[in-house]
Amino acid sequence: MPDRTLVQAVRDALYEEMERDDRVCVLGQDVGLKGGVFKATEGLQQRFGAQRVLDMPLAESSIAAVAQGLALEGFLPVAEMQFADYSYPAFNQIVNEIAKMRYRSNGDFSCPLVIRAPTGGGVRGALYHSQSPEAFYCHVPGLKVVLPSTPADAKGLLKAAIRDPDPVIFLEPKKLYRAERQDVADGEAAVRPLGSATVVRVGVDLTAVTYGYMRAVTAQAAARLSQDGIEVEIIDLRTLRPWDVETCVRSIEKTGRAAVVYEANRTGGFGAEITAELAERCFASLDAPVSRIASPDVPAMPFSASLEHAFMLNPDKVADGLRRVARY
Repeated sequence: MPDRTLVQAVRDALYEEMERDDRVCVLGQDVGLKGGVFKATEGLQQRFGAQRVLDMPLAESSIAAVAQGLALEGFLPVAEMQFADYSYPAFNQIVNEIAKMRYRSNGDFSCPLVIRAPTGGGVRGALYHSQSPEAFYCHVPGLKVVLPSTPADAKGLLKAAIRDPDPVIFLEPKKLYRAERQDVADGEAAVRPLGSATVVRVGVDLTAVTYGYMRAVTAQAAARLSQDGIEVEIIDLRTLRPWDVETCVRSIEKTGRAAVVYEANRTGGFGAEITAELAERCFASLDAPVSRIASPDVPAMPFSASLEHAFMLNPDKVADGLRRVARY
């Protein structure tokens, strides 16, 4: 089991899947010769050639459309958007064409492709390199949405996404690209099932449902609450569509309280959908309202370090929010 960062685990997944199946190809801006902005595709073009690792022009709608065409012709394309914020010019192609291909053809055609994109803030990326747009894509039937938080999960979920028969939006928290190292399994042992959450920390007083970078922040917050005698159970969803409702329900039936922690804006974030579903499903088990702990409703991430800090959730803010739910 090699020791890997999250971005290295992504590269390993791509390398292994390209070795395993010659239908797998990679395309996007600077993914070939440069190896990607974050070096997630470094060395792939040298190993597999320019026909399987394609440098594309700065036109995200074209990247998505070419990926769709390749998928319909029997390939398994992995398209990279340099940042999740850059995927908006491809939104029509993704939502109106890629997501609906199986439905509009009555099952005659599938569209097996992956769109990878670095997501989230905390790296001084400011307005156009810090957004968390997962709710847009979770809204769309026909798309699967994945957002890992560890190197092992990033590799295993990406391998599963490449093998999935339907389109997958694969969002990678850039704040975590090189934040930690972890032993990551090789080959088939690494594959993770889509739609399965993991219980990160066992607790009895409160359930915290989270994903992406917020898993690490929530874990730090839970450690602080533990010193006050409040034991938080943490669930990392890993896949947002479909998301593992049953694991969350079982936890809340035990703890009686729940909070959803997510990095995106509070209003309309995917955490709001999780909150609504849990409130409906767990009403009889709840001793307090399901709470949202999220970023403020301001238009964009500021560049100023102090303002970025004010925008982003951190262990202090999350601990305060969890403590309010525990003491309700």
